[in-house]
Amino acid sequence: MQITWHKHTLHFARPAGTSRGVLQTKDAYFLLSGIGKEQMGIGECGLLRGLSIDDRPDYEAKLDWLTKNAHLSAAELFAELEAFPSIQFGYEMLLRDIAGKEHVLFPSPFTRGESRMPINGLVWMGDSAFMKTQIEEKLEAGFKVLKMKIGAIHWEEEWALLHYIRSHFGAERLELRVDANGAFSPEKAKKVLDQLAELEVHSIEQPIKAGQWKDMAALCARTPVPIALDEELIGVFSRARKREMLQAIKPQYIILKPSFIGGWRGSGEWIALAKEVGAGYWVTSALESNVGLNAIAQWNYTLQNPIPSGLGTGGLYTNNVQAPLFVSNGEIGYDPGQNWDFTPLGF
Repeated sequence: MQITWHKHTLHFARPAGTSRGVLQTKDAYFLLSGIGKEQMGIGECGLLRGLSIDDRPDYEAKLDWLTKNAHLSAAELFAELEAFPSIQFGYEMLLRDIAGKEHVLFPSPFTRGESRMPINGLVWMGDSAFMKTQIEEKLEAGFKVLKMKIGAIHWEEEWALLHYIRSHFGAERLELRVDANGAFSPEKAKKVLDQLAELEVHSIEQPIKAGQWKDMAALCARTPVPIALDEELIGVFSRARKREMLQAIKPQYIILKPSFIGGWRGSGEWIALAKEVGAGYWVTSALESNVGLNAIAQWNYTLQNPIPSGLGTGGLYTNNVQAPLFVSNGEIGYDPGQNWDFTPLGF
C-alpha cells in the first residue's frame, strides 16, 4: 500500500477561546491512499498545537517515515507510532476507510440515516456578552446539553452566566457541563465545585492541571460534582500506567479524544480500564475536520453509550470538507444521500 500525506490549514469561522488562548486556525494532516477520488482512502491525523503530546518538531518527519514504511505490518507501525497518537489514529482511520465504501467505516443504523446521537452544544470562552450570545444560540438550536468553557475570565462572571442559564432552565430540562482545561488551583477548585453543585451542574472536566494525581484524587473523593479527566489521559501510553493513574485518582468519568490517546485502539483500552474503577466515559472530538469527526461519530455509535457526546464541532471552520454529517435539534446525524466534497483540501 502506498501512502502520501497532505497538510491543510483549517480556518475558524469565529475565534475559538480556550483557557490557553484564542484559536484562529488549526493545521490538519491527512493520510491518503489510492488513485482518484473514487478509490481514495483517507485518514486524518488530528494534531492540536500546544495540547497534543505529539506536537513535536519531528512530526512531519514521522509522517514521512510512515509513507516510506507502509509495507510493514500494522502491529509494527502502531508500535513505532506509540508516541504519535494522532498519526496512529490517522493510520487506523485510513485502513478502515480503504476496507469500507464511500467513507462508511462502521456500517450501522447511524450511517444508514435511521438513528442519531445526542451531543452537547459547546460554548467557547470570551467576554460575558459573547458567551451569553452563544448560549442563546445553542438553546434556540434545540440543544438539551450545554458545555461551557470556563477559566478564562473572572470565575464570578462565569458563575453568573451559569446561574443565568439555570434560572431559565432547570436540570430536568437542560444538562450543564463545564470544562476548565486545568484552569484552577486545587484550593480554588474546591470552592468552584461547591458553587457548581448549587447549580446542579452535571460534571466538570479537568478542574486542575494534569499530573497532580494526589490533588486530583482528593478532589474526586469529596467532590459534590462529578469530575471528568481529559488532559490527564494525554501522554499516558502503557496499559500499566493507565491503570495506575485511574486507580490512584478514581475519577467519576474520563473523556475520550481518539486523536489524543491513540485512536480506537487506545480509547478501547481506556474504556476497559475505567470500568475497573467504576468510571464512566463519553467521547468527544478534538477539533478535527469532518474527516476525523465522521470516523469518531461512526465509531461512537457502535459503543451505544447513552451519555451525550461532544461531537458538534463540524461547523467550526470556513474551509472544512463537506460531509454527510449534520446537526439538528441537539443531535448529530448522517445523511447517506449527501455526497462528500474534498475540494477545500485541494485534491
